[in-house]
Amino acid sequence: MDVSVVFLGTGGSVPTARRATACLLARVGGERLLFDCGEGSQRQMHRSIGLVQVDEVYITHYHADHYLGLPGLLKTYDLQARERPLRIVGPPGLESLFRVLGRIFGRLSYEIELVELGEGEAIRHDGYEIRCFPVEHRMAAYGYALVEDRRPGRFDPALATDLGVQPGPDFGRLQAGEVVPGDGGPVRPEQVMGDPRRGRKVVITGDTAPCEMTRVAAHEAELLVHDGSFADDELARAAETGHSTARQAAELARDAGVKLLALVHVSSRYDVRDVLAQAREVFSSAEAPRDFDVVEIPFPERGEPRLIEGGARAPA
Repeated sequence: MDVSVVFLGTGGSVPTARRATACLLARVGGERLLFDCGEGSQRQMHRSIGLVQVDEVYITHYHADHYLGLPGLLKTYDLQARERPLRIVGPPGLESLFRVLGRIFGRLSYEIELVELGEGEAIRHDGYEIRCFPVEHRMAAYGYALVEDRRPGRFDPALATDLGVQPGPDFGRLQAGEVVPGDGGPVRPEQVMGDPRRGRKVVITGDTAPCEMTRVAAHEAELLVHDGSFADDELARAAETGHSTARQAAELARDAGVKLLALVHVSSRYDVRDVLAQAREVFSSAEAPRDFDVVEIPFPERGEPRLIEGGARAPA
């Protein structure tokens, strides 16, 4: 299945003309998963990929710059006569938040399913799952790891033919794990299939100081989207506010063995290029995506994840 991440809001807690507040869209096969929904998220969709009918929304924590876009998005879906339910997932406190937000968006024509996850719990999907893990911020906060299931090993059609398996349906049955007839007797899948291949992994931290739980969750991830709020000169402020410097995020990405680091939530006081340069002194595969950039994540055997600048921007 195709996997990509669309950066709809890459800025810090204060939106600017060029960067909106926190919002990412993961496209996983035919599913659309929103991670955080800062102010103006639906407008960011309109300006790029169109107003997507997302399947689920994952909120990292309950600071306003990570959820203020929800009431407008939910109401717009209502005005569009959405019928299918929408699942919204977050740390404990989600139901309390919605008792307040409900006064803003009112009654909806479709069902909202609220899911408060405990630490380490997961939401299962067909072929992958979304696992939550605690991060270090000024309140209860989660990161999320999108972890694809292990995939079968490569099928060797030449070897199968040598064993007397007839090309066609029996090839498919072998790859599905069935035993099929061959010239010398039954042919088992393990005779013609390579070792299982690990699935892809995308990790999104939300706001956080560098922490061991993120390093563990991000081990050998294809993509780590990490808080990079501050430059080196404000290391103490980063620790005080529960955020990370870009260099700290890069050190964590290096230690976790990730393939690509995407820095987000950079404070508007900085030139992002300067902050990115500090990260690249530690980890060369670091990027600081702009709004509407896309990261495509192919299967490992087909290449590395790559950043496509403006890849989601609507045609002029």
